Amino acid sequence: MTDTAFVSAVLGRLRGRLIVSCQPVVAGPLDRTEFVVALARAVVAAGAAGLRIEGVERVAAVCRIAGVPVIGIVKSDLEDSPVRITPHLADVDALAEAGAEIIAFDATDRIRPVTVAALVARIHRHGRIAMADVSTRAEGRAAAAAGADIVASTLAGYVAGPEPTEPDLALVADLAADGFTVIAEGNVRTPEHAASALAAGAHAVVAGSAITRPEFVTRWFLEALGSG
Repeated sequence: MTDTAFVSAVLGRLRGRLIVSCQPVVAGPLDRTEFVVALARAVVAAGAAGLRIEGVERVAAVCRIAGVPVIGIVKSDLEDSPVRITPHLADVDALAEAGAEIIAFDATDRIRPVTVAALVARIHRHGRIAMADVSTRAEGRAAAAAGADIVASTLAGYVAGPEPTEPDLALVADLAADGFTVIAEGNVRTPEHAASALAAGAHAVVAGSAITRPEFVTRWFLEALGSG
């Protein structure tokens, strides 16, 4: 079981701080483990309080040098489920072995290979912190009821409807109002977005593409200039 003192210590290090997701564009020029490690070093040196890393090998490599809490995930494209983020118990086992203090998983209400409760229980069996990536307030409540330590707005807008371009601050505020430890994630593209997320009640904020995906940032600039 996860020790409450450990959870409090890790969450205390993240309170009010920035977490950076170092996930390069798949098959892009930065999509190599050594570049992920370099990105992690750079953002931690600049003051990032935590990291979100995808892939067991990369989690292990970053955990060896990070010095800050690492959120580990595995992404898989499944034939029988739309769930992509840490869908299997074996993924949890591998991420825990790799050293991730926090293990994040898709907790949306969709057809899934493993229940949310089973994933939370497996994460806690390893003594790790369970972070539920949700898209709605109802999913956040269900994940918290299943024992998730953190509820994150990561998947807001990605389950139904047009893909968003701004963080869902209303969802962050709703989850915070429910008394959960909330991490704001998803489309945090500017420092102002991050500050607004904290003001809405987020415990911490994850920024990713705006920092570690230059392809995306270049496209945003080009679109703003009318040449995208």
